[in-house]
Amino acid sequence: MLSGLLGGIGGLTRGFVGLLKALSLRRKILWGYYAITVIIALIIGIFVGIVFSFDPRLSLLAGYAGTDILEGIYKSFAVQKVYVGQKKK
Repeated sequence: MLSGLLGGIGGLTRGFVGLLKALSLRRKILWGYYAITVIIALIIGIFVGIVFSFDPRLSLLAGYAGTDILEGIYKSFAVQKVYVGQKKK
């Protein structure tokens, strides 16, 4: 139970760090996206914390890192605009 809680706290911490980063860069905060991200981070952190339950510190770290890894995977599949046109001479 403690491991799941610590994993969730790790996931929530990751969400909070992301919010602080966006605020420091003066980016527009999409609160719906942020809320979903925090909820998912909490859920992932709980599950990862339970998997790595043999050390409470590892559960906390796993919740943080697990969320970070999933965000990186999401960003790698994000669709970017590609403009195709004729080359100017």
